[in-house]
Amino acid sequence: MARILSRAGLPPALALGYVGLLLFMTGDGVESAFIAPFLADNGAGSEIRASYVITAYGLTVMVASWLAGALSQLWGPKRVMTVGLSVWVLFEILFLAVAVPSGDYVLMLVFYGLRGFGYPLFAFSFLVWVTTVAPKARLGAAVGWFYFAFTGGFPSLGSLVASFGTSRLGHLGTLWLSLGLLTLGGLVTLLGVRERSGSERLAPPEVRPMQSLVQSMSLAWQRPRVGLGAIARLINSVPIFGMFAFFPTIFSDDIGFGEQRWLLLVSVMYGSCIVFNLLIGNLSDRIGWRNTVFWIGCIGCSVTIALLYFVPVAFGADYYWLALVVGALYGLTLSGWVAVSALVPSLAPNNRGGAMALLSLGAGASAFVGPGIVSLLLDPLGPGGVVIVFSALYLVAAVLVWFCKLPPEHESVVGEVTTEDVATHSTPHSTAKGIA
Repeated sequence: MARILSRAGLPPALALGYVGLLLFMTGDGVESAFIAPFLADNGAGSEIRASYVITAYGLTVMVASWLAGALSQLWGPKRVMTVGLSVWVLFEILFLAVAVPSGDYVLMLVFYGLRGFGYPLFAFSFLVWVTTVAPKARLGAAVGWFYFAFTGGFPSLGSLVASFGTSRLGHLGTLWLSLGLLTLGGLVTLLGVRERSGSERLAPPEVRPMQSLVQSMSLAWQRPRVGLGAIARLINSVPIFGMFAFFPTIFSDDIGFGEQRWLLLVSVMYGSCIVFNLLIGNLSDRIGWRNTVFWIGCIGCSVTIALLYFVPVAFGADYYWLALVVGALYGLTLSGWVAVSALVPSLAPNNRGGAMALLSLGAGASAFVGPGIVSLLLDPLGPGGVVIVFSALYLVAAVLVWFCKLPPEHESVVGEVTTEDVATHSTPHSTAKGIA
């Protein structure tokens, strides 16, 4: 079994971790397609006030995403993941049991906002673990499996659970269900994965906490291409978080799909992304990580994000199948970004944890920047104008990624996937030692 997993690009020692991540992100993603109207109806009072809650959440996600990489260097990824799970569970219980029943807007803002520290500390610390353990020649595939699990849960399976749960349990009951799924996933990973490097300090012994945090930030100007890659990673997810701030109302009410068909569209969109994460992750190891991100991720997403909005608006609810087609195309092109998590750490081979911290900061910042762009531009530009801004941002990312060229000695590793690589990295501890 270990050899089969290795050939597929999945580090065998982390197999249960991927399963747990899928369940964790499913729980996290349940709310994604209905949280804005839920907040508005249960204390926020309007979608504008609800967007402030989501923006506060995005701020904490951004900070936690940066901390995930830096703290994993100091404490080991597994300990940081434990903190992330605990934070998520604690503040979700307070949000559901105290803030929502009381309709207290301030408590919603505080508890939901602080819960934002949870998922990045768990998920992105696991990504650091993956990049530490995976053989360099299969790093794109290993990261592809990470995003297979990540996007498989958030929001693909999460939206399916929401579609099933909201009609039977109501929105609040579905949120309690999501808490159970997430907790189960966290426990599967933390109790099921025994790979030793995840519990060990990754940074040199002389590196202190503040030094580690500062070094991860200073890497952006010490190695400018790492900084460019982090900005590109930010842009990657800005439309994803931004669309959930206003697409649910537009697609459900204005276009006329209704909530259930909107949730199904989200599931198709990210279901496509799940499948192609694996295919394109493996492809990127052969055609080059930068080429994959540039052509499929940047140029592709620039086109398909526009199609995702303007095709349903133009054709209406009677042509729902067209919305499913363009949704699947957007999911395909999103999978082109999977290789950025292999590309950017390889631009700083001596400080991969710092590079991952910056990359995670970019990913987390999008949870703040995306809704922030919507809050600022939705009124003056309208929904179509916001989508055009999203499309243009992907073109900006293309320019940034073009300059993220690997040194020749590292570029040559990409595409060299041999039987020897698979055999060498088929056991848990030899994998960790091979990269460290």
